[in-house]
Amino acid sequence: MVQACEAALDALFHALADPTRRAIVRMLAERPYGLGELAPAFPMSSVAVSKHVRTLEAAGLVTRQVQGRSHLCRLEPMALLTAHRWLQAYEVFWTERLDALEDLLAQMKREAGPP
Repeated sequence: MVQACEAALDALFHALADPTRRAIVRMLAERPYGLGELAPAFPMSSVAVSKHVRTLEAAGLVTRQVQGRSHLCRLEPMALLTAHRWLQAYEVFWTERLDALEDLLAQMKREAGPP
């Protein structure tokens, strides 16, 4: 179970590591797009855009509905929940560290006295 979770998280972060794929996710967050609508938004071939969409599909971020020659792509926002939960664990870590830094700086300022 843990390995499956880690593999899903790896696929998710791999998919989001590429700026083109992040741009596709941003577009699909607004509304579903046909593959033919997505391709002109990027300076690459439609085949290359399709490969990016397949990577997003493999990570569970996008679903593609095929109707004849038309491919409608939709964002699966629940897939982002996996990344959010993983990152949320580190939010506590960084909040504690930043609070400790703030306390240390305040202590140093008090010890230094008035300017």
